[in-house]
Amino acid sequence: MEQIKTYIDQIANISSLDWEFFKSKLQRRILSKKTVFLKINEIEAHISFIEYGVVRLFIPKDNPEKEITFGFSFKDQFVSAYDSFLTQKPSLYQLQTLTETSILSISYTDLQEVYKTTQIGNLIGRLTAERLFLIKSTREQNLLNLTAEERYLKLFKERPELLKIIPLKYISSYIGVTAQALSRIRKRI
Repeated sequence: MEQIKTYIDQIANISSLDWEFFKSKLQRRILSKKTVFLKINEIEAHISFIEYGVVRLFIPKDNPEKEITFGFSFKDQFVSAYDSFLTQKPSLYQLQTLTETSILSISYTDLQEVYKTTQIGNLIGRLTAERLFLIKSTREQNLLNLTAEERYLKLFKERPELLKIIPLKYISSYIGVTAQALSRIRKRI
């Protein structure tokens, strides 16, 4: 619980009363490696904070080699099929752990109660939504403005530990190339 408290303290000052109320709505879940904890066409009921582990956001395909990985979430970040969470409509993608992962989850209903009951809830919600938007926007800009090699080098520079944790087939999908193209990129650099 201290990790999420530290995260919140970085973006806002929260009273002990508001913190206790918010904390009472959190549920810890420990998920095994390779657990799909939100399937396509399910409605996202939670937004979760990652205490440890790595989560992949992806569009499944009949052929697993054709799956499209479009995001990763890591320790000290929020993860959700956020569009489904906001609209309470079925998700068009899935969430899967790549390592054992511990998350603190709050349900849609409980979060609405936090917004109504606490002084700080709306600010935390807005700032978290803004951070999620910036991550998405940066990814889209990278796909449009950088070459595949530049995207790989940027990922390697910003998060070198990922290359030890995340299978190359997911990294190749994430940067928008085939596994063979990623292999050629890796040989060149």
